[in-house]
Amino acid sequence: MRKTILVCIITLLSGGAFSQLKPEEISGYMRRVADWQIDHFRDTYSGRDKPHHIRDWTNGALYVGMIKWAAMANDDKYYQWLYRIGEEGEWDLHWRKYMADDHAVGQMYLELYRKYQEPKMISKTRERYDWIMENPSQQPIEMGNYDHLERWTWCDALFMGPPVWAKLASITGQKKYSQWMLKEYKATVDHLFDEKESLFFRDNTFIDKREHDRKIFWSRGNGWVFAGLTLLMDEYKPGSKEYKYFKNIYLKMARKLKELQTPQGHWSMSLLAQDVYPTPETSGTSFFTFGLAWGINNGLLKKDEYMPVVIKAWSALCSHITQEGMLGYVQPIGAAPGKAWPDKTEVYGTGAFLAAGSEVYKLSN
Repeated sequence: MRKTILVCIITLLSGGAFSQLKPEEISGYMRRVADWQIDHFRDTYSGRDKPHHIRDWTNGALYVGMIKWAAMANDDKYYQWLYRIGEEGEWDLHWRKYMADDHAVGQMYLELYRKYQEPKMISKTRERYDWIMENPSQQPIEMGNYDHLERWTWCDALFMGPPVWAKLASITGQKKYSQWMLKEYKATVDHLFDEKESLFFRDNTFIDKREHDRKIFWSRGNGWVFAGLTLLMDEYKPGSKEYKYFKNIYLKMARKLKELQTPQGHWSMSLLAQDVYPTPETSGTSFFTFGLAWGINNGLLKKDEYMPVVIKAWSALCSHITQEGMLGYVQPIGAAPGKAWPDKTEVYGTGAFLAAGSEVYKLSN
């Protein structure tokens, strides 16, 4: 009897949580942010003199979220916009052969290939990755003083590069892409993952660094990893060794992130230092919201535990969207905790928000 009552209470609480997520409101926020970003796509951000290159990692992250929005928007204009970018970029990765940041745009190419089945969309990415496997970098896994960027020596890279390898393996049926990726991924995890805190150092320069006697775990850096884990798991069967490996890291991070959410709903720019960094930050928060909502939707996280976290985070994010549709409080390009402002944004923040919205929308239904 007591067990039955408990189940009923949990069901009621979950139903109440779901009722706070209205599909039309979620899609409305997403459309407003997506349209604003398209209208301002070639603006300058982060104090730059020129817009980001269309194949730059910043835009690569935008496309990850935009393609998720395109899939649910009931308006082909978003797919057409992404297709035009692919054409302008000649379906090629950016200029540095090994650099994970310059591979991020490949995620968009591969997803468009899944829709349009045009070989030109994936041929250059495949050629690049075949060349990398034939000519593996001899650099160490430690970044040093930004000397070594050919391997995944910074945690952001785990969002930029590995999902492209995983998608290519899934599309082509060639396991060699997964095998190579998993070996390199494990090297980065062994180097940068703090088992005690279940979080990632941004790179080796942070491992022994302390601020106010606390370890420094950059919010967006961990957001890159956490979101990337979901993109990777999407490409593998739940019983596979790859899925189990990524799931193990994901669950450790999810439990920690649940503990670290601020009362306002966001995550601090330095995850263990809410008192030092009280300013909201929406790019890291969006990635965490995306990852946690994905976990509920895919049965990895318990609804009664994590739904309140997602709802609070989504509410916080939407409160920082301007009337015109700009997502504010996006920390500028950086590699550590810093500052954010209500009237400043970045394209990767929009991408993260749209990715989050795509999973929150599923929850609302």
